Amino acid sequence: LLKDSFMVELVEGTRKLRHVFLFTDLLLCAKLKKQIGGKNQQYDCKWYIPLTELTFQGPEEMEPLTIPQVPDEELDAIKVKISHLRSEIQREKRANKGSKVIDRLRKKLSEQESLLLLTSPSMPLRLFNKNGKSYSFLISSDYERSEWREIIREQQQKCVKTPSLTSMELQILTSSCLKLQTVHSIPLSLNKEEDESSGLYGFLNVIVHSASGLKQSLNLYCTLEVDSFGFFLNKAKTRVYRYTTEPKWNEEFEIELEGSQTLRLLCYEKSYNRTKLNKEDADSTDRIIGKGQILLNPQILQGKDWQRTVIPMNGIEVKLSMKFTSREFSLKRMPSEKPMGVFGVKISTVTKRERSKVPYIVRQCLEEIERRGMEEVGIYRVSGVATDIQALKTAFDTNNKDVSVMMSEMDVNAIAGTLKLYFRELPEPLFTDELYPNFAGGITLTDSVAKESCMLNLLLSLPEPNLVTFLFLLDHLKRVAEKESINKMSLHNLATVFGPTLLRPAEKDSKIPSNPTQPISMGDSWSLEVMAQ
Repeated sequence: LLKDSFMVELVEGTRKLRHVFLFTDLLLCAKLKKQIGGKNQQYDCKWYIPLTELTFQGPEEMEPLTIPQVPDEELDAIKVKISHLRSEIQREKRANKGSKVIDRLRKKLSEQESLLLLTSPSMPLRLFNKNGKSYSFLISSDYERSEWREIIREQQQKCVKTPSLTSMELQILTSSCLKLQTVHSIPLSLNKEEDESSGLYGFLNVIVHSASGLKQSLNLYCTLEVDSFGFFLNKAKTRVYRYTTEPKWNEEFEIELEGSQTLRLLCYEKSYNRTKLNKEDADSTDRIIGKGQILLNPQILQGKDWQRTVIPMNGIEVKLSMKFTSREFSLKRMPSEKPMGVFGVKISTVTKRERSKVPYIVRQCLEEIERRGMEEVGIYRVSGVATDIQALKTAFDTNNKDVSVMMSEMDVNAIAGTLKLYFRELPEPLFTDELYPNFAGGITLTDSVAKESCMLNLLLSLPEPNLVTFLFLLDHLKRVAEKESINKMSLHNLATVFGPTLLRPAEKDSKIPSNPTQPISMGDSWSLEVMAQ
């Protein structure tokens, strides 16, 4: 056995969870049988292809894949359930309850994780048998997709014989998969012994500096993936650096970690030629030039400083800097030292001084985004370049007359980032510390009529500058969501971005552990709070 993992197979438009095994001479796709009684787990072989007969190239007149997408709301609801179950397991363990209770919770957890594994991935990997049959898998990470392709191709070079198995031999091989498998049972996010969800919770700031070691000039960009809930997802993408052997991106990203242990980096050559569509993934013509990964070591990252590191990948080296902020310390609201600035200054002070209903910075940023950012894919979700955001912050703080000229020349993601930073650095959140517990309680009401009237009453009891500014922002976000088909930002995605920014209470009210050196495993209650926000 060379490699195995859980994968989602598309069978007649339906997602099916499979366990795929690559042996030295064949690829076997199995499904885990339902356990009946006290029987051990068993695999059932769905199909296999000898490596000599497997190809990634389909016939010329191939139908494009239709991938059934699951809405983000549903995926997030599953994540909330997983977080709930994890905290419950922790509680039961501490209370030394019987193992029956914990087993029942574990079973529920593995059901929810299987569901998440089944519904999340949407990147196609298509395999063809030379006899014309085709199989389609969905994977959540391009890194993994390319790993599978590479190892299969490598093995195909060494493979000469075509195995033909009798049904008996196939059965023996399939049942040996149980002993051989390296990816063990779901739930993936808990290691069996401690039931602690390991990994980091909080924010990882990553600066992608530059790449060296390229043999020829290319148009290059990088993407970053981290694992959360047991599988990898793409979290950030640099701009394309045009035609060079030494790209210098120097872009900073803030990536939210949810129990993450590994950071992966992929380097792509951007293809501007739309005609030579890549036969393997009809979705992308960009070619992976290199990929590499590093483990996120809590000991090294717990310091406050930036850690410089290099990721080597087949001859190319990419330089990065990283800094980690755990969830407890991620959104400290600190009042500003500057009496005249706008960042970190009470919103009522700013509007009084400006004689305005909505702070100038909010109006300026929204106007610029309405002018040219409404169709930007991932607007508000994609991080802007940190140095641009700092420059705009300084300009607004010093009341610089050229701020609108500066804005018109900047990447629109930096303007969105400046707006988010303004709300995040308010000395008290826009929804106020005082009302936060009421908002948090209101959202949990089950009766929808009661919930709506409670939330509206709370909203109307906000101070006037807070209310008017929020309605002004909300109006804008509704217009952003109307272009969801282009910018991919639904109301739900926007709520995920703005929730903590507008609601997270000031530091004194949050539950900080008195001993910050303890490893952080309180991630789950935080995830729940963030989801509520």
